[in-house]
Amino acid sequence: MLEVNRVKKIDAIFFVIRDLLAVGIALVVSFLLIFIVSDDAWEALSLFLFGPLQTVSRVGYIVEKMIPLLFTGVGVSLMFRCKQVNMGSEGAFYLGGVISTAVAVKLALPAGIHPVACMIAAGLVGALVCGTTAVLHTKFHALTIVTSLMLNYICLYFGQYLINNPLWDPSAGFQASYKYAETALLPKIFSRTNIHAGLFIALLAVVFGHFLIEKSTLGYKIRTVGYNPKFAAYAGINVTATIILCQMIGGFLAGLGGAVEQLGMYKRFEYAGLSGHGSDGVMIAVIAGNNPKYVPISALFLAYVSVGAETMARMSDVPSEVVSIVQSIIIMFVVAEKFLAGWKHKVIAGQSIKQMKTSEVK
Repeated sequence: MLEVNRVKKIDAIFFVIRDLLAVGIALVVSFLLIFIVSDDAWEALSLFLFGPLQTVSRVGYIVEKMIPLLFTGVGVSLMFRCKQVNMGSEGAFYLGGVISTAVAVKLALPAGIHPVACMIAAGLVGALVCGTTAVLHTKFHALTIVTSLMLNYICLYFGQYLINNPLWDPSAGFQASYKYAETALLPKIFSRTNIHAGLFIALLAVVFGHFLIEKSTLGYKIRTVGYNPKFAAYAGINVTATIILCQMIGGFLAGLGGAVEQLGMYKRFEYAGLSGHGSDGVMIAVIAGNNPKYVPISALFLAYVSVGAETMARMSDVPSEVVSIVQSIIIMFVVAEKFLAGWKHKVIAGQSIKQMKTSEVK
C-alpha cells in the first residue's frame, strides 16, 4: 500500500493542477468572448489583464475588495470542512454590518474600544445566524442549505427595518443610517487608497482559521466529522456540538467581516440589499479546497479579476458580466469531482505498483 504522506502529496498536486486548469480554461473562454463582442479586442483584453495594475488607486481597490472576502472565505471553509453546506454567511455578513452600525451610531465609546465593541457585536450576531441553521439541522434534521438561504432573507429584512427606522438619518436624502462616530472608524493605512486597518484583522482571521482547522483539537474533530460523522461518533466525538460550534465560528467570522467592511470603507450604512460577499466567500472556499491557508490566493484572484472586468467595462465596449462567466466556469471545473480524477487515480495506482515491485526486489 502507498504510504499516507505520499497520497496526500499527490492530492495536493492534483488540487493545484485542477485549479490552475480551471482558471486557465475560464480565462480562455473569456478571451474568446471578448474577441467576439469587442471592436477593439486587444485593447479590451489588455485592460482586463493589466488594467488593475496601471494605477495606485486600482491596486488599492484590489486589496479593498479582497479584505471582506478573507473573512467570508475562511468562515465558509470552516463550515464546509464539517460537510455543512451553510450559505448563511451572506446574511451573517449583512446583519453583522447592520449591528455594527447600531453600535457605531448609538453608543459613545472611546477610540480603540468603539470599533472593537462594534466588531464583537457583529461577530456574535453572525454566530447566531449560522448557529441557528446548525441547531435546526442537528435537532430537527432540517436541510442546512435550505434553512440558511431562508435565514438570509430574514437577516436582510430585519436589517432593512433597523436601517430604515431606528437608525435612519432623514437628512441623508436617501435610505441610509446616521453617520458612524469618528471613534468607531478603522484608520486608513495607505495614502491614495482606501486600504484600512481591517486588512490586518482579516489576515489574523486567516491565520486563526488555519491553526484552528489544522493544529487544534477542535479542528481534528471538525475534519473527522466532515469525513465520516458515524466514525466520529464511534470515536467519542460529540458530533452535534462540533457541528454547531463550527458553524458558529464560521458565522462569527462572516459577521466580523461585515463590521470591518462598514467601519473601514463607509461613513454610514448604505447597502440596499445583500452585498454578495457571502456568496463570493463560498466561491473562494471552493477554489481554495476549503483550506483557510489558500483563501488569500483565491480572494486575491477573484478581486483582481473583478477589478479587471470593471476597468474593461468602463474603458471599452465589453460588459463587466464577463467576470461572472469566469467565476462560473472556474466553479464548474473545481467542484467537478471527476475532472482529472482519472489522472490522479493512475498516478496513485502507478506509485503503488512501483512501491510493491521495489519491496519484492528487496
